[in-house]
Amino acid sequence: MDRKKFLKNGLLGLGTIVALPTAMNSCTKDDSIDATNDNATDGSNSSGSGDCTLSPSETAGPFPIKTPADLVRENIVGDRDGVAMLINITVQDQSEDCAPLAGVYVDLWHCDADGNYSEYGGTGMQSTNYTNVHFLRGRQTTDSNGQVSFISIFPGWYNGRAPHIHIEVLKTNGSSIRVTQIAFPKSICDTVYSTSAYKGTANMLNENDNVFSDSLEDNMADSVTGDTTNGYTLTKTIVV
Repeated sequence: MDRKKFLKNGLLGLGTIVALPTAMNSCTKDDSIDATNDNATDGSNSSGSGDCTLSPSETAGPFPIKTPADLVRENIVGDRDGVAMLINITVQDQSEDCAPLAGVYVDLWHCDADGNYSEYGGTGMQSTNYTNVHFLRGRQTTDSNGQVSFISIFPGWYNGRAPHIHIEVLKTNGSSIRVTQIAFPKSICDTVYSTSAYKGTANMLNENDNVFSDSLEDNMADSVTGDTTNGYTLTKTIVV
């Protein structure tokens, strides 16, 4: 995929240009904690070693995508406002020495800058009703390098959770291979949440989040680079 063309086409009208990926890792010691993966939150254990560790198996949460086959798209922003973000995901197959896994679905979803999800609402869990819209949700199929990309915005936060993105990898017959989540470095979240589109510092730290508390090191984004003016690029390898 031509990343520059992808960005130019995908961010037209969004008002910002996402920074291109770099090798710099933003997950400094101050932004993350050491954690083991002996127990994933749904009871499944992470395994493997080195760079081929199975990604933590996490809950899909209370707001999963309802009709992902209808949301095959690169740009998932919809009508949402926020700091632009390019999300680059690589899927690897642990059973094949972490070779790239081509031809599988990657479903991705997250909340908006106010902490609300599309396809849900009008309840005590989320008062704002977005049941008839589908922003910040999408599906892509991995290429020969096991890669997909989504154009989005930096997610906001809501009470009881640290900032996060949901990922599900599925076979083309629809069977789920792995559900996981991506965490963000606190320093970057604090910078983004100080801008006008967001509602201030998140009230839950990564290490206190019940999803990330036992697996944060493997949930953390591999890198998040950029700034609030030009946007951010997130990269993450998911091992299934």
